Amino acid sequence: MSPIIVIATSAGGLGPLLQIVEALPSTCRASVFIVQHIGTHQSSLPDILAHRGSLPAVFGRHGAVIERGHIYVAPPDRHMRLRFGSILLDRGIKVHFARPAADPLFISAAEAYGERVVGIVLSGANSDGAEGMRAITAHGGLGLVQDPGEAEFPDMPLAAVKRDHPAALLTSDRLAERVATICVGR
Repeated sequence: MSPIIVIATSAGGLGPLLQIVEALPSTCRASVFIVQHIGTHQSSLPDILAHRGSLPAVFGRHGAVIERGHIYVAPPDRHMRLRFGSILLDRGIKVHFARPAADPLFISAAEAYGERVVGIVLSGANSDGAEGMRAITAHGGLGLVQDPGEAEFPDMPLAAVKRDHPAALLTSDRLAERVATICVGR
């Protein structure tokens, strides 16, 4: 079964996110889901990711069937959650003052996919992703965190480390290498 990769990013996380996406080979079998704290602001993140990487990238759509080798980005002002085989979007309450937020994605991915999930927390200025990371590892998934010493805004990585014991703290280039390896055969 293919891996499910969920990524949380906020302030200072675009550079590390681009490194990860650029490292994904066209043969990547994983489905990748990204939450960036954008609130209600328009975003061109899927276009940027598709242009910089070798995988198609789109905004997640409510009810869409999840495909391997695709990148799905949470759309503005919507939480993105996973149900086995499909994407759910909602305007639920803000989590850590954010919508979209990573915790709803991470927790739903852990519940739907268990040990197939790889959770990644990148730079950001709040604690989003920490509770979700704990859910991922509790369900047997793998937790990876950007090295707080490298993160422009280390609050999210530090919260993930404090709340859970992720498998590794890695610089963005090492995260990119690790994710590329996972997506072709975990």
